[in-house]
Amino acid sequence: MDIDNCTSWLEIDLGAIRNNIQQLLQISKTNVMAVVKANGYGHGMEQVARAAVQAGATWCGLARLEEAIQLHQSGVSCNLLVMGYTRPSFIQEAIARQIHVAVFDAQSAQTYATQAQAIGIPLHIHVKIDSGMGRLGIFPEEGVSFIRWLHTLPGLEIDGVFTHFARADEPSLPTTNQQLDRFCQMVQNLEQSGLRPKWVHAANSAATIYYPRARFDLIRAGVATYGLHPSKDAMLPDTFRPAMTWKTRLTSVKRLPAGHGVSYTHRYITSKEELIGATAIGYADGFRRRLGNFALVHGKRVPVVGTVCMDQCMLQLDSVPEAKVGDEVVLIGQQGNDRITIEEVAEAWGTINYDVGTGQAARVPRFYIE
Repeated sequence: MDIDNCTSWLEIDLGAIRNNIQQLLQISKTNVMAVVKANGYGHGMEQVARAAVQAGATWCGLARLEEAIQLHQSGVSCNLLVMGYTRPSFIQEAIARQIHVAVFDAQSAQTYATQAQAIGIPLHIHVKIDSGMGRLGIFPEEGVSFIRWLHTLPGLEIDGVFTHFARADEPSLPTTNQQLDRFCQMVQNLEQSGLRPKWVHAANSAATIYYPRARFDLIRAGVATYGLHPSKDAMLPDTFRPAMTWKTRLTSVKRLPAGHGVSYTHRYITSKEELIGATAIGYADGFRRRLGNFALVHGKRVPVVGTVCMDQCMLQLDSVPEAKVGDEVVLIGQQGNDRITIEEVAEAWGTINYDVGTGQAARVPRFYIE
């Protein structure tokens, strides 16, 4: 598909992805897992994974086995870890494709082992530890006994142990250090018992930057891979680059008289004669149906007015009287001397940048720039 024939699209800078992985390798001085779940945070799972591996990532992290199978079928050459729940019926396929899966309870472990024994090939597992997230995992204080028990189950190859931080993007709070203390004590106990697996990992993007002792053998980089800040309190260094640009086009430009309603429910009414443009973007594309949206036209920031429709929204264009049908409109990214960041959009929407990126609809085509 040609960009010239698109009315709305995403441009994904694979050079930025490679740069960000290289920055993570330099900072962490250890192995990097690019977390490419949720279609690469909306950027495109397969394309991001290839770029990340080219830049030196040796692992890719997924949430579901279906994602890992898709990535394996695409030919991406790296270790794959499913960090969430895997249904027992998928285990033999995971084994066949050498996909690593997470184990976080005894019942699943036993079932997985039975599946592995049935075909005589071991399943590679990483044990999930709940050091304070309150989600999946064995408590650290039970970790040594659980892993010792796992070693008694034929069919399981224990390759890793990992945890996840609840508040690493709030470095002023003690929570992450408390989680780290519990996890580090467990790792030390594993070492003393001769049970420490090859891969110990804990650091997400924020922890990689702000908690050096969390880096261990492998870091798991989600938002940092895409050049997005973990939070306002946990900013990335300036050497990281955002990879996503979101664009659309003006499909109509006309003058409306004073007192004219705009879009559904007439949430906006012109106060004078105004230049109003329509664009081919709406909430079905991932552009939220809320007031306070904005965009760039001819390098100038303009407000979205009226209700965002399913496939369209309207812009107030008095500040860009030269605007015409077909002109490019930037929703996220650079145009002229101004830039709209994903973080800025997330703040306007009352959410986080992860939500904005992963909310891009499948019908919005992705174009990849080297």
